[in-house]
Amino acid sequence: MILKLGLAGNHQEMGDLLKEMVNLELSNLEEALVSMIYSFCRNHMLIEALKVFEHANSVKRILSVSSCNALLGIFVSKRGNFQSVMFVYKEMVKAGILPDVETLNYLIKALCESGHLELALNQFHRMSKKQCAPNSQTFEILISALCSSGRVDESVKVLNQMLDLGSKPHHDFYVSIIPLFCRVNRFEEGIKLFRMMKNTGLQLEVHLYSILVLSLCENQHLDDAVELFEDMLASGFAPVTSLYVDIVNGYCKLGNLDEAMTFLDGNNTLEIEPYNALLKGYCSEGRFLEAIIYLRKKADQGLTDSMSWNIIIRGLCENENVGKAFEVIGRMIVSSYMLDQATYSAIIIGYCKMGSCENALDMFRLACVNNMTLDSESCSELIEGLCHVKQVQEATEVFYYITNKGLSLTTNLLNVLIQEICHAGKVHEAIGLRSLAVHKGTYCIPDTYAIILLALLDLNKEKNILVFLSQMLVEGHSLNARIYCILIRGLCTDSTMTVATLLFNQMIRDGFIPDSKTFETLVFSMAKFSQLHIVVHSLEKIINENRLVSPTVCNMIIHGLLKEGHRHEACKFLDRIIEMGCVPDADTHGLLVGSFNVEERDGTTGVSEALKNDNVSNILAEGLNKYNEHMVEE
Repeated sequence: MILKLGLAGNHQEMGDLLKEMVNLELSNLEEALVSMIYSFCRNHMLIEALKVFEHANSVKRILSVSSCNALLGIFVSKRGNFQSVMFVYKEMVKAGILPDVETLNYLIKALCESGHLELALNQFHRMSKKQCAPNSQTFEILISALCSSGRVDESVKVLNQMLDLGSKPHHDFYVSIIPLFCRVNRFEEGIKLFRMMKNTGLQLEVHLYSILVLSLCENQHLDDAVELFEDMLASGFAPVTSLYVDIVNGYCKLGNLDEAMTFLDGNNTLEIEPYNALLKGYCSEGRFLEAIIYLRKKADQGLTDSMSWNIIIRGLCENENVGKAFEVIGRMIVSSYMLDQATYSAIIIGYCKMGSCENALDMFRLACVNNMTLDSESCSELIEGLCHVKQVQEATEVFYYITNKGLSLTTNLLNVLIQEICHAGKVHEAIGLRSLAVHKGTYCIPDTYAIILLALLDLNKEKNILVFLSQMLVEGHSLNARIYCILIRGLCTDSTMTVATLLFNQMIRDGFIPDSKTFETLVFSMAKFSQLHIVVHSLEKIINENRLVSPTVCNMIIHGLLKEGHRHEACKFLDRIIEMGCVPDADTHGLLVGSFNVEERDGTTGVSEALKNDNVSNILAEGLNKYNEHMVEE
């Protein structure tokens, strides 16, 4: 009845009936409780199993450790139940149930998966005190966790500890740990374990051979890789194509192309991929004549495909030898292979590298007519080449092709394209293009925004600056020193001086210092529009740090503050520049003897207070509202 109520989700009735059942103290009570825990666990009803467990402990009914382990195992298998695992374990301790190695393995695994690796290691070191000896699963859990955390040296120590204890790992341990050590570039341990596995008579697996051969090749141990490959064949395993490719690639990286050819010819493989790998090796070394001869030989044996031809065509094009590439294309057509997207991509790259962007563009448009999907590298080369010769409209055409095909540009190339579009005076098109690029997966950096902001300023579109700036902030980017300087220089006008002043104060608060050109422009403009007193603290910080200080700028600040009626601040600046060893001009020096008689400007205080009550957030909020209105319209 309790089981039926639990399966039906009637927790209240189930709990009441459980209480009544345990109070009766039936002779087979413990057996019934264990049976219910197992049943709920099998049906993945963890809450119900936990309730039975709680009731059993509440009446001091000692459950078997196996039933507790069943509950722990379910919680551990479903990640994110760390608190439940800890609750069950603590209740076991309270009830006096002695944990076994399976219990502690579950506990250690839960600790590792929840990021408590040190606690897991602590439990491992305390196992002997709990009269438990670690088994191969214990070591597997810890080695895996240590490798995943980048603590590879410690994982090797744990492995050696396992070997010193004479532990006999099971099959799953080898299958799990050997690839793990290879992935963290500790192939020596992987080889050691593989030999142990073989010596103990356990069933070997092809994928272990493949992983070890790849690791040996990547570490330039080609002789060992070939020996292991031959051992695999001797063990009766059929060779995997990827193994041939890995060994050939290994030889090619060492420049041992003849050894690679000997290896392939000696094994008489009928797969095409290994021969293509060797063709790539020849092309990488610039040995195109040998590559063509080898291609013809394999073509006569029926061991080539369109990729074989395209490898050589691509290699020739990347070396700016388009003429020779077309000769190979002619032979390719005679051999009944048609030009495909890989062929067109190669030719486009070749023309671009030779500076023949018009020819590359013709090939691009021909590929489009044939509805081919060119690779991103060829399209990127074409965009870069077109931008270099100022064919911005054509470069934009290629960009839209890329986005329609689901491809993306690199950030640097996107910046090049945006800059050329902006130079052509099409800033709004650049803004739209940037948004599309981001949508398709290209990451924008602050420099991307800086390019557009500069263009907006050059075109005197100050009203659009705050809208675009707000969009930048909404997308999670922050202002850097360059963008601050661009904004401040561009906004030093009569109508936008207030914003420039606020941005300057915010720039200093953010820990950035303007370049000398921006600083001089700002000081001149603020003096012209009588707003120096608003940025006194920011100016003091720059002067005190002895940055961007020149007599001309200092004199301008002092005269400006006097003009604005802030004689005290002007005197402080004068004292400071004298301390720094700067010599004020005669007019400025007259301040020391009181020779200046500057009239106070009307309304200065009112302007100051109004600006102090404003801030960058309010200014950007206006831009953000405009941006949101624009998004709604779209």
